[in-house]
Amino acid sequence: MTNEPLSFPRRYARTQRFTSGAPRAFTVSPDGSRVAFLRSPSGTERANQLWVLDVPEGHERVAADPVALLGGAAEHLSPEERARRERSREGGAGIVGYATDTAVELASFTLSGRLFTAELRAGTARELPVPGPVIDPRPSPDGTLVAYVSGGALRVVGAEGENDRALAEPERNPGPGTVSYGLAEFIAAEEMGRSRGFWWSPEGDRLLVARVDDTPVQRWWISDPARPEADPQRVAYPRAGSANAEVRLFVFGLDGVRTEVSWDRARYPYLAHVHWSAAGAPLLLVQARDQRSQLFLAVDPDTGVTRMVHADQDPSWLDLFPGVPCWSPGGQLVRIADEGGARVLAFGERPLTGAQLHVRAVLDVSADDVLVAASAGEAASSPETGEVHVYRVNELGLERVSQEPGVHSAVRAGGVTVLVSSVPDRPGAQVQVLREGKHLATIPSYAEDPGLSPRVTLTQGGARKIPCAVLMPTGYDGDGPLPVLMDPYGGPHGPRVLAAHNAHLTSQWFADQGFAVVVADGRGTPGRSPGWEKAVHEDLTVSLDDQVEALHGLAERFPLDLSRVAIRGWSYGGWLAGMAVLRRPDVFHAGIAGAPVADWRLYDTHYTERYLGDPAANPAAYADSSLVTDEGLSAPADPHRPLMIVHGLADDNVVVAHALRLSSALLAAGRPHEVLPLSGVTHMTPQETVAENLLLLQVDFLKRSLGMG
Repeated sequence: MTNEPLSFPRRYARTQRFTSGAPRAFTVSPDGSRVAFLRSPSGTERANQLWVLDVPEGHERVAADPVALLGGAAEHLSPEERARRERSREGGAGIVGYATDTAVELASFTLSGRLFTAELRAGTARELPVPGPVIDPRPSPDGTLVAYVSGGALRVVGAEGENDRALAEPERNPGPGTVSYGLAEFIAAEEMGRSRGFWWSPEGDRLLVARVDDTPVQRWWISDPARPEADPQRVAYPRAGSANAEVRLFVFGLDGVRTEVSWDRARYPYLAHVHWSAAGAPLLLVQARDQRSQLFLAVDPDTGVTRMVHADQDPSWLDLFPGVPCWSPGGQLVRIADEGGARVLAFGERPLTGAQLHVRAVLDVSADDVLVAASAGEAASSPETGEVHVYRVNELGLERVSQEPGVHSAVRAGGVTVLVSSVPDRPGAQVQVLREGKHLATIPSYAEDPGLSPRVTLTQGGARKIPCAVLMPTGYDGDGPLPVLMDPYGGPHGPRVLAAHNAHLTSQWFADQGFAVVVADGRGTPGRSPGWEKAVHEDLTVSLDDQVEALHGLAERFPLDLSRVAIRGWSYGGWLAGMAVLRRPDVFHAGIAGAPVADWRLYDTHYTERYLGDPAANPAAYADSSLVTDEGLSAPADPHRPLMIVHGLADDNVVVAHALRLSSALLAAGRPHEVLPLSGVTHMTPQETVAENLLLLQVDFLKRSLGMG
């Protein structure tokens, strides 16, 4: 009996896309002596342990091991926890998240819905006996208490397990909806980047708590046809143009006394960001429903009264950014803003950067500078295609912290910076611990080597200089043009052209099946300029225009066979693939639409209305940007091209109704197609055999459709 090596698709799935065993979720103590992080024991084990690096000694140790804490028992996740992980696209297991006190001495986390704490200096962990299932436990700043959510109630328990009590319990709701305290609503977690629903005061004597009532939200049913004995899941889904959950905010004292925070919720219903630090009053960012105006509000925690600190407006929309708004230690408002056609770092009312940089996130704010992640702006001397760097910025100028071309991020505190770097010629990410720019330690990764080296060229295509990645088969010697596979995401929030090794593994595997693979980040994708991103306003089809332009521009320099062009994608990329074969069959000869948004009226409020507006007020934009309308296919062109539709039946983000309506419209139009339903699969495909066979079936479809033999 021989053990054949596992295929790349199987290894890719088994290793969680080669992320298992890689360190992540770093927290640096304010004295710079400790770095906490998560990492699984090997590249094939999903269950993360909580680790601590003692910086002076350079010594690592396990602070919490889920296998030991659960006694070897399997994990059991509550429906609420499964939903939370789906929103964050979390595919790991074990300890997938944790929170610490200010000193980074006490950490809290959940396993199987149970509450655990770990003393990070001593390296000991234990369970606190509290009602479950527990979600999002967070220690108080001084580490004496832990707040958590259970059963829709916000509860507080002593760090030793004493005096557990509910601070905020959901009122009885006779209607179809539910009320919860301390949790983020669906669109906050899915679209706003706000995964939290409560925040401790710096003194640890009270909390800001979000109250969510989803009664107004439309109810949908998600079932698994492969299990007819199981009840369908009832979900509150706020589709475009419909009612959102009602979100209010309260200040709760530890005695349970509450004060409501007041602002014009009718005009600014979206609670997008909350920041509470010792540098100033609680700070809120609230947005209008159309996302063209927003307010930065300071809260008086004693009265709940708010005052405006700053206001923004934009004719298209206002984006949300990681790490801001916040106060500097000196009490200045730190934010990211679109000014003069550039995305800049603003400190108070003064921009500290210009058009040379496109600021993407604020990583840390100290008394001396602001640490940001940024890519090259429109005025940069080089486009630095696919690169993201870390910079120190202050009133004197800026300094690049990361030097090697690649994609970099960082966490910083106490003079210690954890720099995470992914580069094109090295698998995975390198994690360096630095003090004042000097190397102190490297946190090793246990991730497996993919055994595949992308043969990628980062370039620009077409007159618009669209960022592109072109991948050729391993060993290709230039003998004749190759059939082309466009492999985009192609839309907001999802850059695919990255100067990083592992970002192109799947594309390289497809290239090795005999394709020239092209990844193009056209207008709408982030990282270049506000105008580039907002060019899709009220017309998402410009994403398709740029795929065509990039393809034709690259064909002048690369051996691309334009008579055999296919396209594949997932989610927005799936919509783009469907749009390509229906609208531009003169260019695209086959497509694979994975979890496609077929009808934008069925997607959620915050995302869809940002780009297309209110469907009742702007129905033409929705019809033109959708694959299907009430009348059938939206503007299909001839000739018909082969299309494979892939969709998880348990998807609660892009529900399977999109795929079914698209299939029905294709059938009504007499257009043959293939449908691959994935039973029990959500918007992610973590199941190992499903993920493997999904790639293999796609290759088979592409070769059949393009006549590759």
